[in-house]
Amino acid sequence: MSTQITIYTDYVCPYCLLAEHIVEEATQGLDVEIKWRPFELRPAPAPTLRVEDPYLPQVWNKSVYPMAKRLGVPIKLPAISPQPRTDKAFEVFAMADEQGLGHAFSMRALKAFFQEEKDIGNSEVLADLGAEVGLERESVLNVLAKGTYRERHHEALRHAREDMVITSVPTIVVGKQVFRGVPSPGELRRALDQVITETNHEQHQPDTAVSHKTAR
Repeated sequence: MSTQITIYTDYVCPYCLLAEHIVEEATQGLDVEIKWRPFELRPAPAPTLRVEDPYLPQVWNKSVYPMAKRLGVPIKLPAISPQPRTDKAFEVFAMADEQGLGHAFSMRALKAFFQEEKDIGNSEVLADLGAEVGLERESVLNVLAKGTYRERHHEALRHAREDMVITSVPTIVVGKQVFRGVPSPGELRRALDQVITETNHEQHQPDTAVSHKTAR
């Protein structure tokens, strides 16, 4: 039985790409299922960030670039301004996740934005990315035009905000432990080991009902 890691993400958050590198390192040799869940940092009508404003360059120079260099992850601040909204990308994610391609699409979207400066708010770009991970390109365009997965995405956002009380990304959930931000590989591995130990313990607990019946 695989252990599950749930990552709440927004595709315009560079730390989400860096966190996946940590997840990959921490899960080496383990049977782990990675589940991505959407959390838009700035859903409409909130304005998205602009590269021309001082905030983004300051954060990247002070935090993102040093962390990326330490982890050995290629990344750059995209010149696209203002940054794209990610609602359409998450609608494609819902389609991909339904077909078992959620992880592949999430990684492709993050790398497309932060390594290739592709506009992941553009339907044609999203259709190309979807096709690259195994979706039918015209089907992607069709569901975006019809809004087929729009309500599912809205429900996922509601779940993140209200049920899980997510306020920032990445938020990584392993069992009962919640990491807000990018954990160290050691922290994540210890959380995984704890879940695995607890699961193994539960599986090896005797069935008391059967035991009592046998004893009579």
